[in-house]
Amino acid sequence: MLKTARRLLVSLGLAAATLVAATPPAAQAQIPYFRSLLAASESKYAAIVLDAKTGEVLYANHADSPRYPASITKLMTLYLSFEALASGKLHMDDRVVFSPHASAQSPTKLGVRPGDSISVSEALHGMAIKSANDAAVAMAEKLGGSESRFAALMTQRAQELGMQNTHFANASGLPDSRQITTARDLATLSRAIMRDYPQYYKLFDERAFEFRGRTIKGHNHLLNIPGVDGLKTGFTNASGFNIAISGVRDNRRLIVVVMGGPTTASRDQNAEDLLLTGFDVMRHRALGQNMTVAQNLSEPPPSGPVVRAPSEQGDADQDSLKIVLTSAPPRAQAQAPARRAKHAENWAVQVGEFHRRTEATRQIAFVEKRFSRHFDDAAGSAERQGRRYKAVFTGFSESEAKSACRALHARRLACEVLEPS
Repeated sequence: MLKTARRLLVSLGLAAATLVAATPPAAQAQIPYFRSLLAASESKYAAIVLDAKTGEVLYANHADSPRYPASITKLMTLYLSFEALASGKLHMDDRVVFSPHASAQSPTKLGVRPGDSISVSEALHGMAIKSANDAAVAMAEKLGGSESRFAALMTQRAQELGMQNTHFANASGLPDSRQITTARDLATLSRAIMRDYPQYYKLFDERAFEFRGRTIKGHNHLLNIPGVDGLKTGFTNASGFNIAISGVRDNRRLIVVVMGGPTTASRDQNAEDLLLTGFDVMRHRALGQNMTVAQNLSEPPPSGPVVRAPSEQGDADQDSLKIVLTSAPPRAQAQAPARRAKHAENWAVQVGEFHRRTEATRQIAFVEKRFSRHFDDAAGSAERQGRRYKAVFTGFSESEAKSACRALHARRLACEVLEPS
């Protein structure tokens, strides 16, 4: 079925577009149900961490709850564009003509006038880096004949890729109550892009591109993190701030999707924390320790209201919108007070390694509360090492340190015995 559908797409003929124009009945039937769930949801937040090689889910938080994708929608528009390029039915120097409908799209956009054209390469860069809505619609019209027909192709391909809870109504991600997906489905799509079209994936790692004498910069600030090489951000009032990223460390690639962040900063920080914690989990697993991301991520999900502000444009979709930094502050927890070392041997126990000091401090408080029998007489502290903070307890004898770690390992929590230095 997949091969047949791809032949239909790359033929680019009107008859092919007509054959697949109707939304698949199963997806169409799910729309009212998903919309009712969205209306009842008190939070926009959802997240998932995925092993790109195996597809294993390392962490999930509302990963199957319906959400609005915003400009991450363009990953599917790009996927179908890559498909046409790989088949030879589309070429990078082909022209993409902008109709009045395409040119009339809301910002963010390239600002191409009706009747004017750009190259396929420029359109791809515009979508991936600038998140240009006009470029997405122009490409949709080139491939599908009309945006609505192309949206049906997007939904069909989503179903074929296993994105069972996704329905597309447009090619850009601009607000539409029918445009629904989940964090899990977006991770599936991200993985499909890397798997099926690795030759084009490097596009998502570009920070800027030149267009008609202008340097246009992208929105994905997490590309500055070592190892991160894609994918896409998105924002609308209805969705909150979304991001899908991927990164590699020690030859392991992870995919992280965060949806519904209340601010750009909180979304980016949450995605970075999930990615780095995921890498830590993979490293510990390689050493034979069985643990999960959830057991090592103590930072609460970002939360807070969406507030209009005229001073800054949104991530990708709506002009003059900004999420004000009003996320709910985490519960304050004082660093565990130092206690006098009980044993001269002074063995130590490390119970986690974190990106921020507050996370290490919270882990210390959590361990003290849950495992007081083993840690009550130990001194906990957040020790900085490079860009990370280690949650460490000192004041153990060798036998006590090993006993404490056995208790944590029994609950599948991170723990490492450190000999006296």
